[in-house]
Amino acid sequence: MRIGELARVTGATPRALRHYEHEGLIASRRASNGYRVYDEGAVARVRNIRYLLAAGLVLEDVRAFLPCLDGDMAAAPPSEGGIRIALDRLAVLDARVAAQTEARDRLAAALRRVTGGSRPAS
Repeated sequence: MRIGELARVTGATPRALRHYEHEGLIASRRASNGYRVYDEGAVARVRNIRYLLAAGLVLEDVRAFLPCLDGDMAAAPPSEGGIRIALDRLAVLDARVAAQTEARDRLAAALRRVTGGSRPAS
């Protein structure tokens, strides 16, 4: 199947598919006209990549799941390695949320100081 059909079937954009291919997560062959052609297995693989990304992982994390990307990841029991990757990513996200909350609190305090406690109109 060509890239447009794979995009339609999986909900990914052609640009995302080219990026996944560039990152070595999916593969295609070139037809004589130069178009990318993907095999039917690419559908499950792309759906799994999107499943992992939607769960909060990043492509670097997804790379660790390469041996599993061709199965039904949503139905499979999680592996210890997968849980470890997810816990590590959750810690990163928690740290980012904490940093953003701290920055927001500093900004709100600065605004209270300069506005006498009232919030200026946006």
